[in-house]
Amino acid sequence: MRVALFVTCVNDALYPATGVATVRILERLGVEVDFPAGQTCCGQPQFNTGYRQDAEPLARRLADAFRGYEHVVTPSGSCAAMVRGHYAGFGAQAAALAPRVHELTEFLVDVLGVTDVGAYFPHTVTYHPSCHGLRLLGLGDRPRRLLEAVEGLVLRELPGAEECCGFGGTFAVKNPDVSAAMGRDKIDHAVSTGAEVLCGADNSCLMHLGGVLRREDAPLRALHLAEILASTETEPLEWTESPR
Repeated sequence: MRVALFVTCVNDALYPATGVATVRILERLGVEVDFPAGQTCCGQPQFNTGYRQDAEPLARRLADAFRGYEHVVTPSGSCAAMVRGHYAGFGAQAAALAPRVHELTEFLVDVLGVTDVGAYFPHTVTYHPSCHGLRLLGLGDRPRRLLEAVEGLVLRELPGAEECCGFGGTFAVKNPDVSAAMGRDKIDHAVSTGAEVLCGADNSCLMHLGGVLRREDAPLRALHLAEILASTETEPLEWTESPR
């Protein structure tokens, strides 16, 4: 099978290890991965702040970049939700892309039919389900099933898991005090689990939570689910500092 990787702006600019991890997982499972160089922003920031006219050409450009691919995989629930939920309003070409875009855990579980991807990660982890994946994509228990199949991983239940972390894109900019308070609540819940790692499937949320972790000097680090799933006994995860 051949797929295209939609890496997203945040991952490309700040978290390239997530894109590398996604490719590593897919290739381990026998999938051939292409990276169309013409991909840019999906238009979500513009659309969410009311600039629909600026989002439309970005949607058309993204659809053109992924023309001809049956499956487009992205390690971002928010960007997948943007394409699937709003591209129908940007013309036939953009609308045709929408059903072909899969968030990573959806693709692994629903398309490839796997939960055990051969990962090894001997650490205690708690999982935060981001709002777009939880509410708009309906990822359900797919991420948890993948984590539960990782050898050596101990998964701890996160209290208040379905509560928003407070990022919300421009919400964090327009309402910084509320956003920071919500982030602190989420971190308090995560620390209470005794986990070493706070895992998520969307680096925009993890960027927000990682910032709170550093300011609070909490004994926990934020890490994308793809990086955990890419880790094996022979190719262990290289622990690096998140962007500040």
